[in-house]
Amino acid sequence: MARYFNVAGPCNETDHYMIDASSRLTGIVELIEQKQYFVIHAPRQSGKTTLLLDLVNRIHCEGKYYALYCSLEAAQGIIDPKEGIPVIVKGLKSDLRYTTIPGARQFAADADYGDFTNVLKDELTDFCLSLDKPLVVFFDEADCLSEGTLITFLRQLRNAYNTRTRTPFVQSIALVGMRNIRDFKARIRPDSESLGSASPFNIITKALTFNNFTKEETISLYAQHTAETGQVFEPDAVETVYRQTQGQPWLVNAIAREVIEKMTQSDYTQPVTAELVEKAIQTIILRRDTHIDSLLERLKEERVRRVMEPVITGEMSGLDTLSDGYSYTTDLGLIKQANGVIMPSNPIYAEVIIRTLSANSQKDLYECKYPRPMPHYLKNGRIDMTMLLQDFQVFWRENSEIWIERYQYKEAAPLLILQAFLQRVVNGGGRIIREFAAGRRRLDLYLELEGQKYPVELKLRRGPNTEEKSHAQIIDYMDTLGVKEGWLIIFDRRITTDWDTKIYLKTEKMEDKTVTIAGC
Repeated sequence: MARYFNVAGPCNETDHYMIDASSRLTGIVELIEQKQYFVIHAPRQSGKTTLLLDLVNRIHCEGKYYALYCSLEAAQGIIDPKEGIPVIVKGLKSDLRYTTIPGARQFAADADYGDFTNVLKDELTDFCLSLDKPLVVFFDEADCLSEGTLITFLRQLRNAYNTRTRTPFVQSIALVGMRNIRDFKARIRPDSESLGSASPFNIITKALTFNNFTKEETISLYAQHTAETGQVFEPDAVETVYRQTQGQPWLVNAIAREVIEKMTQSDYTQPVTAELVEKAIQTIILRRDTHIDSLLERLKEERVRRVMEPVITGEMSGLDTLSDGYSYTTDLGLIKQANGVIMPSNPIYAEVIIRTLSANSQKDLYECKYPRPMPHYLKNGRIDMTMLLQDFQVFWRENSEIWIERYQYKEAAPLLILQAFLQRVVNGGGRIIREFAAGRRRLDLYLELEGQKYPVELKLRRGPNTEEKSHAQIIDYMDTLGVKEGWLIIFDRRITTDWDTKIYLKTEKMEDKTVTIAGC
């Protein structure tokens, strides 16, 4: 059977097309040789478990150390160490049964689980004493642990680390998960407490993180399929995949799988084109596969909202980049920082974030008078943006206060509601391309229909100069898209200002361009 693009669980080279996981993360061998304890953290579905299983196999083959992979997922939700630590020890015992490490079946044979504060340390010490080579342990899903179980687990490892010059213990340990160790939460008080440098695991020497696929690695991955089946990925298709995913491994695999298995029905004579890739992306966005759905569930968390709302509105003043919420949202893989600008990690995530947050509004709009279907707004083959915005102004004046109250993201609600309005229109033809990044105090998007682009800049009124300051920004955006006409929409949330002042529509000539400004 031919190999395939994997979107569920770790990859192996027998069944799946894959990039050598170790090439995406260097320095592990040196840390093991130096007897260091370290952290590997990266977002879900980025290849962590694939890397660990590959490392264990390589270490065994080289013969210098014994290596063990152990998942801590079974201890998730067990906060009492009297219950949690025995689960961890039994997990080690179970994983050892399926290795070739000598004496593995004797591990923890007579474990005293009543002594939960020492049993993990004692059993690993006894086991290391019986081995003829040093042991390396990779603890996967380490951030599943919490409260007392987490504290006790880390303390036993630290205590054994500190005394291992006289009492043998594990050569090197890696804690692997979504989050860095500094962001693990003990939650031993009503408010969470960070395990920072003064934590029970302050022996950590380094925290490593995964990179996404590079463009070259994406090309290499797809080339494996071409070599085995003859099915070609056209250059524009690969370019589109990389631009839309930024190399996120699950997305890169999921798009290829959608095109090959679903859209072309494994007809390898059909080339993979950019058009097929775009359709696959839209299918994945609308279908909200488990990976995307679980990621977007996090948007409901208050600490994530505090980060994502400024990213959506473009207002950096409300974003604390030193907060736990910011590091958590980054570790989730929802956002990234590039050249000092904070933005969604890739355009696909940007799209699904907006669609998720405005989903209920899109449904409710089907029962409203406005907006009307796309054909109503077409005039001589072009979208009549003036008519479209006038309809939105009427809708906004009548419904804004009620609709904003439905939103958890109240500051971003005006921008989300407008995008739901526009999405409802383009569902009848065309599409929306969104570009937003914290720090620019705006959200840019453009409607596209039959190759024509309609740039729109969304702003929240921050003062009397908001409109004036926006002129250069919309002109710059129009230059980027290569068009002569654009639209600027400014939401005025002042309670003391009447609607007749807030609602206006005017057209101005700026340089050689035409900009229509709509007040809402």
